[in-house]
Amino acid sequence: MDPLDKQLLNDIQWTFPLSERPYLKIAAKHGLSEEDVMRRISLMKQSGLIRQINAIFDTRKLGYKSALVAFAVKKDKLDAVALEVNKHPGVSHNYERDHEFNMWFTLAVPPEGDLKKDLEQMASLDGVIKFRLLPTLKLYKIGVKLDMVNTDPSKLTPDDNVKSLDQKKFELTSRDKDFIRELQKDLEVSVRPFDNSAKNLGITLDELFKKAEEYESLGVMRRFAAILRHRDAGFTANGMIVWMVPDDKIDEAGYKLASFPQVSHCYRRPVYPDWPFSLFSMIHARTVEAANKIAVELSNFVGINEYRILFSSREFKKERVKYFVD
Repeated sequence: MDPLDKQLLNDIQWTFPLSERPYLKIAAKHGLSEEDVMRRISLMKQSGLIRQINAIFDTRKLGYKSALVAFAVKKDKLDAVALEVNKHPGVSHNYERDHEFNMWFTLAVPPEGDLKKDLEQMASLDGVIKFRLLPTLKLYKIGVKLDMVNTDPSKLTPDDNVKSLDQKKFELTSRDKDFIRELQKDLEVSVRPFDNSAKNLGITLDELFKKAEEYESLGVMRRFAAILRHRDAGFTANGMIVWMVPDDKIDEAGYKLASFPQVSHCYRRPVYPDWPFSLFSMIHARTVEAANKIAVELSNFVGINEYRILFSSREFKKERVKYFVD
C-alpha cells in the first residue's frame, strides 16, 4: 500500500461520491486515471482491507431497537456463548474485552422485534454469569474514520465538526425499505456502479441520488462510505474508553470528546452498582502504547481522571446489520 492508497482510503471512508461515475470523480481529485483508482480499490477490497462500500444507516431512525450488551462469561464457555450469540442476525459487533465483563456485543431488532426477550434467551446460555444492558441514553458522535496518513498519536487536536443530529421522527414507508435494501448493498467496482440499484428500483440515477441525499439530510443515512477492517488497516489497539463522569459534567465531557477525530463513537449509557461508567468513547490506534497516550491526552483535555480502557482482544463478529431482509 503506497501513500496514494492511504489518501484514497482517508477520502472514501468519509465521503464516497454519489455520481454516475464515482471512481472518475475520485480520480480527478487525485490526478489519477479512473482505471487506476478502480484497480487500487479493487485490490484493497480483494485483500480484505476494505470491508465494503455502502450506505450507513441510523438504526434507531429506521425504527430498530438496539443496545450495547456486556456479558460476564466463564472463560471456558466464552467461545461457545459467542458462537450462539453470533447466530442472531441483529448482532453486528461482538468482542472479547479485558474485564470481568469479558464479552461485549451490539444487539438490534426490527420494529416488531422484542429485544428484551431475545436478550433473556442469550443470557440463559450455559456459562453466562451476569449481564448488563447498556442502551444509548445520549449520542454525542458516531462515525469511524481511520486516519491512514497521520501515524503520530501525539497530534491530538479537537478539530472535528460534530454533525448536528436531526431528532425529527422518520415515517418509514414500504418504498423506503426498497431503497434501504439497495443502498446497503456492497457497491461494485465498475465504471457505473449505481446503475444496477437504479434499475432494480425502476428509477433514474438522479432519483436514486436525490433520495440518498434526502436520507442523509434527515439523519436516516449517516453517510455513504467505505468501511475498513481495523486490524488489516494496522489499527490493532481498539480501545473502548469508559469514563466515570458526574451527571452535571457529562454533556460537556461528551461533546469535548466527540470533537476529537481520534474518537469514533461517544455515548452516554446507564450505570449500575458494579458498573459506574456513564460515558463511552471508542478509539482506534496502531499500538496499545499509542492508545494509552491518546487516553491521557483526552483525559487532560476533558478534566476527567476516572477512566478505564477496555481493549478488544478478540473479534467474534463484525458486520453491518442488514435491514428489512427476511
